Amino acid sequence: MALAAEILGDRWTLLILREAFYGVCRYDDMREDLKAPRSTLTDRLNSLVARGILEKRPYQEAGDRVRQAYVLTQAGQGLALTFLALAQWGEAHVTGGAAPVGVVDRETGAPLHVALVDAEGAPADPARAALRLRR
Repeated sequence: MALAAEILGDRWTLLILREAFYGVCRYDDMREDLKAPRSTLTDRLNSLVARGILEKRPYQEAGDRVRQAYVLTQAGQGLALTFLALAQWGEAHVTGGAAPVGVVDRETGAPLHVALVDAEGAPADPARAALRLRR
């Protein structure tokens, strides 16, 4: 947990990753949405690319030079449950209510949430969870 928090633990990194999950992948769009200082955004993007969480993909609009988009890698996409769990916690303990954006089943529209499950996939009460050293 500590190593992951060291990589993801600052505000700008979390906001950049949130943007990537929303589908914002162009530098200028991220900068406009986040109002991030150019040096900070560049530093965090480079760090996320170096860590294999984002990757650069070239794109070019008509009449423009080639630029780089920042797209989630498989490792970056693996953070989805972490971000959903943070959002769920925030709704329960910070904002005191539902956020403007929620996660729903694509087919049914039913709300989805992050939960702890056992080896068979059945819901497990987090109060029963214990940490143990792996051998």
